[in-house]
Amino acid sequence: MGPEQKLYKKLKESTPNIIWNRIENLSIPGMPDLLGYNKSGTFFTVELKVTKSRKVRFSPHQIAFHKTHPKNSYILVRALGPCTTNRFQLFRGSRITELVPAGLELEACCLGLDAIRDFLYQLGA
Repeated sequence: MGPEQKLYKKLKESTPNIIWNRIENLSIPGMPDLLGYNKSGTFFTVELKVTKSRKVRFSPHQIAFHKTHPKNSYILVRALGPCTTNRFQLFRGSRITELVPAGLELEACCLGLDAIRDFLYQLGA
């Protein structure tokens, strides 16, 4: 199992009240990894990223997706190793052009799986 699959598994276990659909789509480059649906009836997308450094890498297509779909799109980053004290960080997709150069130095909208879970549960409420 790859690192992003492990991250998905961890997220899914932490958010039992969200219906998750993995998007395995090679015909639409840049499409985020997950489509979520919460109890408030809100759809949102999540791009999963795992990094061993402070940098977060994106394809040009991923950047374009988040720039053209700034609402209800998110980027979940799991940092492996000693590069950060909080290993799970959620960023708004609308901030992708800031996230690319700043990496994990950019202020996240949520830190830690519990805060991320609560944030996603409250979308649209």
